[in-house]
Amino acid sequence: MTKKLIAVLRGEPSWPPPVWLMRQAGRYLPEYRALRAKAGDFISLCTSPDLAAEATLQPVQRFGMDGAILFSDILILPWALGYGLRFAEGEGPILPRLTSQDIARLDPTRLERALQPVLEAIALIRLRLGDQAALIGFAGAPFTVACYMVEGGGSKDHVLTRAMAYRSPHDFDRLMTILTEATIASLSLQIEAGAEAVMLFDSWAGILSPSLFRRFVALPAARIKAALAARFPAIPLIGFPRLAGALLGVYAEISGVDAVGMDTATDPAFAASLVPAPTALQGNLDPVALLAGGAAMTAEVARILGALRGRAHVFNLGHGILPETPPAHVAELLQLIRRADGVA
Repeated sequence: MTKKLIAVLRGEPSWPPPVWLMRQAGRYLPEYRALRAKAGDFISLCTSPDLAAEATLQPVQRFGMDGAILFSDILILPWALGYGLRFAEGEGPILPRLTSQDIARLDPTRLERALQPVLEAIALIRLRLGDQAALIGFAGAPFTVACYMVEGGGSKDHVLTRAMAYRSPHDFDRLMTILTEATIASLSLQIEAGAEAVMLFDSWAGILSPSLFRRFVALPAARIKAALAARFPAIPLIGFPRLAGALLGVYAEISGVDAVGMDTATDPAFAASLVPAPTALQGNLDPVALLAGGAAMTAEVARILGALRGRAHVFNLGHGILPETPPAHVAELLQLIRRADGVA
């Protein structure tokens, strides 16, 4: 029997919709905080199969999510290619600022070996999940991963990355090609290890002009989708081009992904008009509404469900759960969704 989440990602509407949440394993959960302290540092947590499996399963065991997303990080990919990465408390990821000379030093031959602990975690999770939920693997999309590498970490405007794309298009194309092929390899390995769906997080897709969006967001996603579909035709791919706005339909058309994630600022009804069925939509409750809970959250949930009823829809957030979110609000959210028969 096909799991509910997988059926919806393949374009079959279901009511009430399946639900999982971005960053559903994280600091808002006391059991996660205990696990994080046990691991010592973030990369060790991501690359210790037992600990990564436990982190992945915690929200499913507590709340009964329809999806379990692998506990990892989008920057594990450049780390696996031999690029420097560390996480500083309160600062986020820190990498060497990539220059044109650094591109040749990226080593795809070490990818599979470096990812072995992650693949072991996937096998463990799948075994422990059984039929309880569907397992989602993921990767950062090539453009977003490139942003972190070129900027040396997070950035508000990503000027260095955009400047490289304009001033050194040959070099930026080389970087995007390496990252696209590495993403295909990573997601393929995750599927072979047991992932039942995979997701591309393009967190900074919306900072680009329309022409660069097509070139560096939509077309790499199309390459990844085509490669995965050729090898794993039954495995759905979710694309999340955050901040894409009116380009959401362009992304869906060019990329061919099975589902499109909506960020917080996206009007679900507008997204449904841009992205034709049977492509599923995923999202898009404001994480702050989840933080607030109560009547405000109830109204937002009803609005989203009402806009997308009859459509293949996976309920999710428009971005990740905030660390300050009370776990009781997450439990309340799932109850609202699963008792949604009264929503118009």
